[in-house]
Amino acid sequence: MRGPRLQDVAERAGVSMKTVSNVVRDYPHVSPKMRERVQRAIDELGYRPNVMARRLATGRTGFIALAFADVGIPYFAELARAASRRAESFDLRVLLEETDATLEAERALVASSEAGLVDGMLFQPSAMSAAEIARHRFEIPIVLLGETPAPLTIDRVMIDNVQAAREITRHVLDLGRTRIGFVGHESGALSDTSRLRILGYQEALGDAGISADPAMLIATPSIDAADTARVVGAALDAGWHADGIVCRDDLAALGTLRALQERGLRVPEDVAVTGWDDTRVSAVTFPSLTTVSPDLDAIVSRALTLLVERIGGYDGVGRHEIAPHRIVVRESAPAAH
Repeated sequence: MRGPRLQDVAERAGVSMKTVSNVVRDYPHVSPKMRERVQRAIDELGYRPNVMARRLATGRTGFIALAFADVGIPYFAELARAASRRAESFDLRVLLEETDATLEAERALVASSEAGLVDGMLFQPSAMSAAEIARHRFEIPIVLLGETPAPLTIDRVMIDNVQAAREITRHVLDLGRTRIGFVGHESGALSDTSRLRILGYQEALGDAGISADPAMLIATPSIDAADTARVVGAALDAGWHADGIVCRDDLAALGTLRALQERGLRVPEDVAVTGWDDTRVSAVTFPSLTTVSPDLDAIVSRALTLLVERIGGYDGVGRHEIAPHRIVVRESAPAAH
């Protein structure tokens, strides 16, 4: 017994098959009344879109993959939300893939490339090197996100991490702080993200005539606020002192704020603290968090444009593009007077 078809839904709702298709694909320019009417027919019939049938008819599924380390990290959750919303204007739907930032999982991902299920992939690698990515032959088009160096043959969109780190560190320096720490990089091998942000931090200190001191860097075992609070707290108890702290990300900043407040240190009076990513929680911490804000809409819009061009047949060299960022100034490191 066959299941309900698109045609059956159209007949039940009294609309065209095109209208049903627009609702199924979540096309934005459908009136709420019409969407409700079609959705009622879909629910009554138990219709489910046949992705493979669509692929046979058009050569495409209308789905793309978005692959990154961990949706539990606030930045990636917000990246996924921005990508899903922006993909609608490209008539695409987004499937999420998590790699746990392991080399094995990333290799497995690119080996399968979700062939037959998606038309392309946005991928933010955490473990694979540019050389390994360059050697891999992808079955579908791919656009890289983030700081991992990109092969000349693959598109990539990122913000300028060195410049952003330089700007946020300079902001802390402008508050008159001279003993500035960096918190949140890996305790083992540095990621490309940490490497670039530490470089910008060091360059800003050098521009101010301050020698970078390795003792001012505090590594954490994971991207986790609780781990950061524990490690920063231990460092403070052991005599580590800073009047300003640049954190690798907002989670590190949350943990740092807790460690400081537990020890009676005032933010920003005693220690100015900054974060990175401008996740939604950063506006409601106490005090609210000064942070680097990547333009997520610009990142996903440009990445999707490049991916759609690849899906459409573009086969040129990789386009490596820089998206905007800004410094959002809040209470934890206010504007200099």
